[in-house]
Amino acid sequence: MVMIVLSPSLQSFPPAEAIRSSNKFSFRKSTSFHNAHQCTSTSQKNICDPSLVHIAITLDVEYLRGSIAAVHSVLQHSLCPENIFFHFLVSDTNLEALVRDGFWLEKKYAGIFNGRKPCYFNTGVMVMDLSKWRKFGYTKKIERWMEIQKNERIYELGSLPPFLLVFAGHVAPIEHRWNQHGLGGDNVMGFGSCRDLHPGPVSLLHWSGSGKPWLRLDSNRPCPLDSLWAPYDLYGPIS
Repeated sequence: MVMIVLSPSLQSFPPAEAIRSSNKFSFRKSTSFHNAHQCTSTSQKNICDPSLVHIAITLDVEYLRGSIAAVHSVLQHSLCPENIFFHFLVSDTNLEALVRDGFWLEKKYAGIFNGRKPCYFNTGVMVMDLSKWRKFGYTKKIERWMEIQKNERIYELGSLPPFLLVFAGHVAPIEHRWNQHGLGGDNVMGFGSCRDLHPGPVSLLHWSGSGKPWLRLDSNRPCPLDSLWAPYDLYGPIS
């Protein structure tokens, strides 16, 4: 398994070391995960090796416990855990709050969403076609907005605004199987309301919403589905 953490200054550092060095967090070490015999070898792989599976997860101090549990879950259920390449990214969430009022008043930007439905989309769970990404040069398009931001300050700090400016109106929903979202419920007393799963098969559980499972479990106010998350929680005293 390979992990990269990208800070706002694009510096990389070992995530486990960064977590251990913090006085705020204490995580137990999980068991080791190894590839099954039918997996391809992981020796001398580079980032573009086609046998690698790339997963990007956002990092936020408030939700770090959930991010660590998500990594633990992925590794535990993977046939080839050593072939997983994790990317940990800093992100933000609200397009309306992040884009400044002056942006919409500029004539050169006013038509940016013409012919598109610029609805906000949550990047918590998404699937990307990397072949199309490279074909249409989306990295350069995002970097262009970043360059504009350096000179004109059109949005508040965060990695999400340029992403939304490029892709708003050009996204499609994925099946509920791959994003059983909303398990955090509505904003009820800070713990969210309990919700059931959408009908059909389940491959990914997403506790989006205000109620996070670790908060409800720690407060002895869990929802039934929080018990599915609990086995992957590594938060606690280091032995």
